[in-house]
Amino acid sequence: MKLIVGLGNPGSDYQNTRHNAGWMVIDRLARRHAGSERVRARFHADTLDCQVAGHRALLIKPTTFMNRSGLSVSEAVGFFKLDPAMDMLVVVDETALAVGELRLRASGGENGHNGLKDIRARIGSDIYPRLRVGVGSPHPGENKSSYVLGRFREDERLAIDAAINKAADACEAWNAKGIDAAMNTFNTRISEQTNKAEPAKPAPPKPEQAKQDGSSDTIDPGWLAG
Repeated sequence: MKLIVGLGNPGSDYQNTRHNAGWMVIDRLARRHAGSERVRARFHADTLDCQVAGHRALLIKPTTFMNRSGLSVSEAVGFFKLDPAMDMLVVVDETALAVGELRLRASGGENGHNGLKDIRARIGSDIYPRLRVGVGSPHPGENKSSYVLGRFREDERLAIDAAINKAADACEAWNAKGIDAAMNTFNTRISEQTNKAEPAKPAPPKPEQAKQDGSSDTIDPGWLAG
């Protein structure tokens, strides 16, 4: 059994907000892999037991509100007697990354994120994989709490939807192949993706010499409205 945990806040007021990016990824995985499964309320969370990329996983959306996410995580880890470093992936929003960027790590700090802080406090370790989904950063002077509890702008919806899809792909890769293989595939920035997708074309020849440069649009409504 592996745990894939998406952090967020319960209730319609928080649906599709930046802080609920983790929940959005779990919703996307649920649509792909658990369409016929029933949601179970356990471990202070909404959970789905399913096969992800051919391996059993429990999809978890803690319903404790963000700053008590560790309660759900610690109960699930203890019940299944799992090693968080090997058996758990936490998906979380990240304001230090641009909208659409992903960062997958085998361990790390909290970067001020209350959900990650509570997980460390409850399980006594920060050595567990986490997938950070970029939600952009607030403007200078803008309140960070208000920013992350706000919804994505219309001009960000395509980028975040693509990122949610790619994050779900990363979760599948982690569950099937492990953290190292998943990191090698999914730790790329938007600029790197653009450069790979659109290689430069040769420059047009000049008179004196020829020169070579060498160089779904909607957000997933989720498996539960709140």
